[in-house]
Amino acid sequence: MSATAVDHRAALARFSPARLGAMVLRYLYLLRSSWPRTLELLYWPAIQMILWGFTSKFLMTNSSYVARAGGVLLAAVMLWDVMFRGQLGVSVSFLEELWSRNLGHLFVSPLRPYEWVLSLLTMSLVRVIIGVVPATLLAIPLYHYSIFTLGPPLIAFFLLLLIMGWGLGLMIGALLLRHGLGAESLAWLAVFLLAPASAVYYPVSVLPPWLQYLAWALPSAHVFEGMRAVMFEGVFRVDHFMAAAALDLVYLLFGGAIFLYAFRQARQRGALLQMGE
Repeated sequence: MSATAVDHRAALARFSPARLGAMVLRYLYLLRSSWPRTLELLYWPAIQMILWGFTSKFLMTNSSYVARAGGVLLAAVMLWDVMFRGQLGVSVSFLEELWSRNLGHLFVSPLRPYEWVLSLLTMSLVRVIIGVVPATLLAIPLYHYSIFTLGPPLIAFFLLLLIMGWGLGLMIGALLLRHGLGAESLAWLAVFLLAPASAVYYPVSVLPPWLQYLAWALPSAHVFEGMRAVMFEGVFRVDHFMAAAALDLVYLLFGGAIFLYAFRQARQRGALLQMGE
């Protein structure tokens, strides 16, 4: 082996701060180029602190809450998962087309955009059933609690949360069509941004007044207030049901409209063929 080759290998073996700095700079540029990536770094610690802070505040002044409603937290977790998986079912089915670079192939066929949207919603329902039903059945032997004791209101809560998830999923799809896979992380974190205002584990009254206005604009807050009314008082709150249904309609129509608009804009820009991993 020549002396030049030996010197070259020795140089490669030495630690290089310049190479390290170059790679860190590359990753910083990637982080800076995508605001969803930056948001994700701030997002999870803040959301966890806010959500469990409100929960702790409520439990500190209502120590009998869990004792008086044996499965209230389990029911809240299961119903929250319906909305989360409803949104994720739409988003993931859409992302699978982006990951495989299949959007261009889909729309050289006679497939209509609204038919595609309906297929995304259908797959979301399938994913929710596959994910949630086994968990609800597993809770019976593990915790001796059945969410089915909620009775017929459970059907209403399920549908209201599922439809809200659909609306959110379509809104996220519109952002993905506009920003591409740089906004992919929104599919996983967007719904949790609404968790504190949705009052999943505590009443809306625990929230500060300004946040209560936002809470009442969310179908999920009405659903969870209605759930607690059934569990604590044995009554089905029609007012919360009607408010959630009306808001769901707004969310779904708005989500569908901006998704189809974003799709039309992406098609005109020729972006459907460029999206992918």
